[in-house]
Amino acid sequence: MTELASTARRRLSSLTWIQRSLIVAAGLLVLYQYWSTSGLTERVVRDMLVFVVGPLALALAHGRRIGWQVDRVAVRNTILLSAFVLPFYIVGSTLPSIRSFYPMWFTTLALGEFLPHAIQLFLLALATETYFRGLLCVGVRDLGFKCVFISPVVYALLHAGKPPIEFVLSGPTDVLFGTVDYYSNSILPSVVAHGAGLVLLDWLVLRDPVIPPEITLRALRWVPVPL
Repeated sequence: MTELASTARRRLSSLTWIQRSLIVAAGLLVLYQYWSTSGLTERVVRDMLVFVVGPLALALAHGRRIGWQVDRVAVRNTILLSAFVLPFYIVGSTLPSIRSFYPMWFTTLALGEFLPHAIQLFLLALATETYFRGLLCVGVRDLGFKCVFISPVVYALLHAGKPPIEFVLSGPTDVLFGTVDYYSNSILPSVVAHGAGLVLLDWLVLRDPVIPPEITLRALRWVPVPL
């Protein structure tokens, strides 16, 4: 038994940072899948523990960074990425499939209800981006640009059950966010763009559509998925 433990320790110590990151990431994803939640607060607690505390603990233990840094490049790219993606959220908020699905958790436009809701949405975005763009992209940037393509399939599968248009776009979105974060060496761009998008989407869905849905549907009639 002692010899077996010694062999396991030697093999573990021989693993590279990238190998350890991918193994831990797989374990965290399994934990995430088996840890069911109901309300938004429970979801935030789970996501922060699994997708933030886990990756950060691993990074700190190995003296590594996983994108939790801010500089001029990161701020500039945050502005550019947010400006690019927010119009998609605005258009998306007018689609019937999106309006019938969101908000995922009950809220109203009353400031006392929507503000805590918005803060929790940002925390969800922080958790998601720390895991997918932090641990699985910026954190393993030693692989080169191909690290951007580690997570899109898994990220897309986690969107199964959501509106078809969101599911289809989730993979390309993962690549876009990963690319910007990779060149920024920071997850700030994707955290802000994702968090702001979630908040804006819920806020818009709770109001009358900013664009008549029939106009959006007519303009997007070429899209091969239900809208």
